Amino acid sequence: MRRAGLRARVTAGFTVGALILSAMMALVSYQLTRNALLDERERTAVRAAYLEATVVRARLRTERPDIVEILRSLDTGQTRRAVLWRDGLWYARNADAGTTEAIPELLQRAARAGRPAIQRVRTQGQPALVIGVPLAGTTVFYHVDYLDELEHTLQVLGLVLTLVAMVTAAAGAGIGWYSTRYTMRPLTLVTSAAQEIAKGDLGARLDPATEPDLAQLTTSFNEMVNQLARRIERDRRFAADVSHELRSPLQTLAAAASVLGRRRNHLDDPSATAAGLVADEVTRFQRLVNDLLELARTDRPADRGPVDVVNLARQVCRSRRLPETLLEQGDLDDRVWVVDRRRLEQVLVNLIDNAGRHGGGACAVRLGQSAGLYYVEVDDEGPGVAPDDKQVIFDRFVRGRTASTRGDSEGTGLGLAIVAQHTAAHGGRVAVLDRPGGGARFRVELPVEPR
Repeated sequence: MRRAGLRARVTAGFTVGALILSAMMALVSYQLTRNALLDERERTAVRAAYLEATVVRARLRTERPDIVEILRSLDTGQTRRAVLWRDGLWYARNADAGTTEAIPELLQRAARAGRPAIQRVRTQGQPALVIGVPLAGTTVFYHVDYLDELEHTLQVLGLVLTLVAMVTAAAGAGIGWYSTRYTMRPLTLVTSAAQEIAKGDLGARLDPATEPDLAQLTTSFNEMVNQLARRIERDRRFAADVSHELRSPLQTLAAAASVLGRRRNHLDDPSATAAGLVADEVTRFQRLVNDLLELARTDRPADRGPVDVVNLARQVCRSRRLPETLLEQGDLDDRVWVVDRRRLEQVLVNLIDNAGRHGGGACAVRLGQSAGLYYVEVDDEGPGVAPDDKQVIFDRFVRGRTASTRGDSEGTGLGLAIVAQHTAAHGGRVAVLDRPGGGARFRVELPVEPR
């Protein structure tokens, strides 16, 4: 499973932290508010219950009190109910609508024993507060206060606090995203510069004034790139100088080998065989030196210009003794490309030669255009390229499954590396694919440049 990026992890951390903090604050606020409202409502109910109990006690002292009328005289409002238990009978101001069932048995026993009692209950799905006030003898006054309105208020409060927690979490996510975007901006600049350097632009540098706090990192990065550029330039010059110095003795050896080749019929068999081997090795050595010189020049910028790629491909096919019928123009809308003619020609030559050496010969050369890209494809009918070799086949001195080896094979191991370098100089990319029906397909993609 792919791990989430740093920006996503930091943003998620801010979001979770804000959510936990806001949820805890909302929970604490809800509990404190709930307890405060319930306590205040309970104190109010107790005062009202004792006041009503005092009124009832006073009116019960008459000779023949009308209990129902006494209860009706109480100002209980819409949310309170008053009932009286006297000599084993229940009295209410109206028909009993379940009020007596709301009074718990334990609270009744405590009140009848002469102890005031209070209890929160839920009856018929409604929260209520029951208060029992013992009066004289076998008389107990019960006050039932329904808390529907308070419960609705608490529900609204809970909803509001939940929304606040969600908004706070969203704000935390926004702050996290902005913070990571701001703090990772230097890393983004480093990444962009590194990508430009990987594409061959060794002039890419970081501006120390952009992030003063990261001046040391910027300076170290620029110094690293400077050293890398100097080393690459030294290596390029060394390869070019060595290759150039080898060309003169190689030309002498080639001339001598040519003379020996013309006189092979006058030599004995061992000498003729040796002369042939010398001529073959000198030819291979010349190809290697030429490839090294070409590779040393690939770091230079591409010299772009309008090129008729169809004519160029036909010329390359003729030079490699391939029939022009192999050339295909799939979805090519524009046959004039803005490219470096010498580099593109070298790409075609090396891909066709590679197909001839390792793929049994090229069976198709295709030019096309799609999604803002020009592409060149060369197909062969060989055994294809193993999956492991596809990752390294464009490295220097790599020949298929014999990666990183130099030996007595026909090629120099530099042809595909030159293709990769010329493609990178155009800002493109090269890949090897499996050809439908068997074999390999080398595909070069170049960005379309305006003329």
